[in-house]
Amino acid sequence: MVEALAKELQLQHDFLSTTELTSIYFGGGTPSLLTPEQLDLLFTTISKLFTWSEQAEITLEANPDDLTDEKLNQLAQSPINRLSIGTQSFQASELQLMNRAHTAAEALSSIKRAQDKGFHRLNIDLIYGMPGSTLLSWQANVEQFLSLQIPHLSSYCLTVEPRTALAHQIEQGKIKLPDEDTIAAQYHFLHDQLCEAGYAHYEISNFALPNALAQHNTSYWQGAPYLGVGPSAHSYVPGKRQWNIAHNAKYLQAIAANTLPTETETLDTTTAFNEYLLTHLRTHWGVDLTFVHRQFGPTYAKHLRLAAKPYLEQQQLYLQGDTLLLEPKAWLVSDGIISDLFQ
Repeated sequence: MVEALAKELQLQHDFLSTTELTSIYFGGGTPSLLTPEQLDLLFTTISKLFTWSEQAEITLEANPDDLTDEKLNQLAQSPINRLSIGTQSFQASELQLMNRAHTAAEALSSIKRAQDKGFHRLNIDLIYGMPGSTLLSWQANVEQFLSLQIPHLSSYCLTVEPRTALAHQIEQGKIKLPDEDTIAAQYHFLHDQLCEAGYAHYEISNFALPNALAQHNTSYWQGAPYLGVGPSAHSYVPGKRQWNIAHNAKYLQAIAANTLPTETETLDTTTAFNEYLLTHLRTHWGVDLTFVHRQFGPTYAKHLRLAAKPYLEQQQLYLQGDTLLLEPKAWLVSDGIISDLFQ
């Protein structure tokens, strides 16, 4: 698989119009299982096709239980300069309910050891709305995060996937999810505490200290081109989207035959407009109405103003000059609002 990823990079090298990268991201699974030799093969291939500066953000997603001292030493000697650690919770009971491989102690020690090894560009994930969680247990998670002085946090509400052990236990009444009011209280508590501590709430699920915004995710939200490599990976340049087949064996077979297992879509004006709303209204940059008029035309600008009017009157949206933004109280219902603004 790693050899196929390297080969796909070579086959895809013309997809991006630039050869200078601002971000490289290893994610979409458990890339912390990669050996030094495997990482070296990928970086060697990338360096033959692209360049990147010392300021480029090079991120590896990692499970806490993978971040042994040996692994951290290996990563510190690689070009990787940022870790995104799947902490999920610092509460033992919540991790057990999620069937996570790591313990609460490992969650905490993995972060401290990464910092000791010189990884100061860190993100962790925390999940709110956990089964059995309360505002008090969530407060303990948030306070633990703040005590660690981590520059970036991604926080998501628990999604219960169908046909999983957790879904089965909830259906049988063995596990109970918090009610909507508790979930909303957890989210707003997180916002209040982190903003008070100097973090920017710059996207619905993301917080960062000054100069610590995630370059990679910000590129997605601002519509920058990106190349995704591997089974089911997505790529984008303005006006065009591309995705790989979501089947490992067929992916490997295609790459071995020097063919790209991809499908492509040319984005029409309506799709591009809707995607602009979807990505930008989630952020503190908001939707630029002047840009909408210039980029998509007067018909789309008029539609947006009319569709936004009820939400402006309900104070779920607000205008700052010519920029349309979500009110904080509307963050938890943003998907419904954004879809109502679609053309």
